[in-house]
Amino acid sequence: MADSEPDDADERRHRKGLKFRRRDDYAVELFREAQANLEDLQRVNRILLELGRFYNPYINAPIVDLATRRRIIELLERSEVEEARQIIDERLTLYSQSPGTED
Repeated sequence: MADSEPDDADERRHRKGLKFRRRDDYAVELFREAQANLEDLQRVNRILLELGRFYNPYINAPIVDLATRRRIIELLERSEVEEARQIIDERLTLYSQSPGTED
């Protein structure tokens, strides 16, 4: 019986890790959706708002902070799509990198 308790704890820890990865994948999917729909200002704004609700522990801040979101929307309003895309790419890169990872 005592042997099953550590297994349960290991299983919970494993499942917790899987849940975290699923959330990570969702954020990456949102970034890709924003990149694919830069002509749809309202949709991109909603996506960036959603990304602002997720926390990036590596920078101790939201994945997309309010200032960055505003900057991207301003660029899109002025039809400066490539600059907006570059900022989105930078935020995705910042989010997807983790300390100690060598790729």
